Amino acid sequence: MGSRRRAREHVLQALYTADMGQQELKGALNALWDSLMDDTDGAFGSRAADKEEVEFARQMAEGVELRRKELDGLIEESSTNWRVDRMSFVDRNILRMGVFELLHLEDIPPNVTLNEAVELAKRFGTADSKAFVNGILDRVARNHGRV
Repeated sequence: MGSRRRAREHVLQALYTADMGQQELKGALNALWDSLMDDTDGAFGSRAADKEEVEFARQMAEGVELRRKELDGLIEESSTNWRVDRMSFVDRNILRMGVFELLHLEDIPPNVTLNEAVELAKRFGTADSKAFVNGILDRVARNHGRV
């Protein structure tokens, strides 16, 4: 698994934990990295995180946290009859990450961002998450000239 893909998965898990009110985002992300480093039996099928992976995760998590209101507004603008607070925890956090990446990490091609978000939705979401996430992120990308 690619370094950035694994970083995105960790950010999603940390955002989910923070969104549920179980822990602050920074603490949740650090706990995930710590568990990865302590995985001596290979339960996560893991290897130690490299510097680029940790930095990308930190940048993504901090960016989403810092711009959460902006991201939620853009998600609601691009969704039909869905408020962010009514979306599943998984879907809304994948969308926050995707919108942040589309608009603030311009070195990542939009098609990569959309593909990675859809993969997260397939892995962590419901049967409908893939289409839901893809549709909203595609609309955000089009509305902001990222297609």
